Amino acid sequence: MKFTLLHSQRAYTGRAFSVNQDKLQTPDGREVLFDIIYHIGSVILIPIDSQGMVYFVRQYRHAAGLDMLELPAGTLEPDEAPAQAAARELREETGMAAETLKEIGSFYLAPGYSTEKMHVFLATGLHPSPLPPDEDEFLSLEKIPYPQALAQAKQSQMEDAKTLAALLLATEHIPNLGE
Repeated sequence: MKFTLLHSQRAYTGRAFSVNQDKLQTPDGREVLFDIIYHIGSVILIPIDSQGMVYFVRQYRHAAGLDMLELPAGTLEPDEAPAQAAARELREETGMAAETLKEIGSFYLAPGYSTEKMHVFLATGLHPSPLPPDEDEFLSLEKIPYPQALAQAKQSQMEDAKTLAALLLATEHIPNLGE
């Protein structure tokens, strides 16, 4: 199915993304409008220590109106490679660095209306190496054994979609802890 972009108009530019209204021609010749969030991309980390503890952050999410338990994550800077962003975000959000950062997958966060592609990294060999957090971030660190985190995800006790997707991807890379 081929859709053809006829016109794109910027409606909003913000700190982390912009919004365009795109006019497309459908395969059957009709014209339709799509509101699209253009996002540079992001990373999410599964930091796991030698005892099988996964590092999560709890933070207030205004759109949801509650504190959410999430894996550390963040937006790419312009011209920043995903691996560089992963290393930076890990240090900013957990105060830890990793001997090994392995990209284990990627996914589009909400492809119906956003271009944001999220890169998933497994972080191992953790050691202290903090960076100052972003000025708008107030995080608390929580460590959960990997099997317990998976169980919580399966029981709908985690509401963050990117965390759920990343934990699912990790099961192939942490098989001895996954069940």
